[in-house]
Amino acid sequence: MIDILIIGAGPIGLACGIEAKKVGKSHLIIDKGCLVNSIYHYPKNMTFFSTSDRLEIGGVPFISHNPKPVRAEALEYYRRVASSWDLNVNLYESVSEVTREGDFHLVKTSKGTYQARAIIIATGFYDLEFPLNVPGEDLPKVKHYYDEPHPYYAMDVAVVGAANSAVDVALETYRKGAKSVTMIVREEEINPRVKYWVRPDIENRIKEGAIKAYFQSRITEIREHQIEVQTPEKLITLDNDFVLAMTGYQPDFSFLKKLGIKIGDDEFRTPQYDPETMETNVPNIFLAGVICGGLKTNIWFIENSRVHAEMIMQHLQSVLV
Repeated sequence: MIDILIIGAGPIGLACGIEAKKVGKSHLIIDKGCLVNSIYHYPKNMTFFSTSDRLEIGGVPFISHNPKPVRAEALEYYRRVASSWDLNVNLYESVSEVTREGDFHLVKTSKGTYQARAIIIATGFYDLEFPLNVPGEDLPKVKHYYDEPHPYYAMDVAVVGAANSAVDVALETYRKGAKSVTMIVREEEINPRVKYWVRPDIENRIKEGAIKAYFQSRITEIREHQIEVQTPEKLITLDNDFVLAMTGYQPDFSFLKKLGIKIGDDEFRTPQYDPETMETNVPNIFLAGVICGGLKTNIWFIENSRVHAEMIMQHLQSVLV
C-alpha cells in the first residue's frame, strides 16, 4: 500500500514527491515517458522565460550560466533534484486504469498494479496536440513537435501559429538556412504574449520580408510538395516541404473522465477541484500543476503551481493518519 501515487514526473510531480517525503508519507511517481518528459521534448535550443530561481523545487539550488536557463540546464537540474531527494520514480510506465476499492485506489499500469490511498495527477498538457483537421495532416512532413533546425535546411517550411513556440521555430529555421519560412496565422497579429525580447525580432523579419506571414489565414489542404492556404483575399498554393504545426497542446481529458473527474462546460473545460486543497470531486484524487487550467494553459506554470504540492500535502496530513 502506497500513501500517495503521483502520475506525472514533471517538475510539479517531483515537487509532490518531495512534499510527501517531508511529511513522512510513502510515495511513487509514475510517468509514461522519461523524467520531466515535457521539458525533454522542448526544442534543443530553447531558453526559458523565467530565471532559474523561479524554477527551483525542494530547496535544491538551480545554478544557470545564463540570465535565463536553457533546456539542457533544466534537464540536468531536475535529474539532480530527483537524485538529491531519492525520489521513488517509475519511468516509461503508463497508467491504464484506476478503480476505487473501499478506502484506497487500485492503479493498473503497463508494468504492474498498485494500491494507493491518494492519487495526485500532475500530467500537464503537453501530451496531445491540437490537430489542424485538414486533408494531408497525416503526411510524414507534418510535425507537431519541433526539435532542432538542421532537418529544415534548404527546405520550404510552413509554420502554423503565432505564439512563442511558432515564433521561435520560424526564427530558428530561417537563421539556420531554410529555403523559405512562411507563417500561417489565424489571428490578426503575432501573439501579444510572445517573449518581449523576441517579438521585435519576428516583427522586423516579417516587415522586411525575410519571413513571410499570412494573417487571418489557415491551411485548408496539405499535399506532398504543396499546401493550400485560405487568406482573407483568396485561396493560394505554396511550395512546401514541411509543415511545423505549433498549434499548442491539451490535457488528456479522456483520462480525467475515466477517473470520474468532472470537466466543466466552460470554453476552457476546466476540471473540477477544490482550490483550497486541490482535491477533485473524486475523494482523494488531486490535481497539481498546469492541468488545473484545462485548455487555459497560460494560467499555471512551474513558477506559480509549485505551491499545489504543499497545499495537497497539508490536507493529506490530516486525512492519511
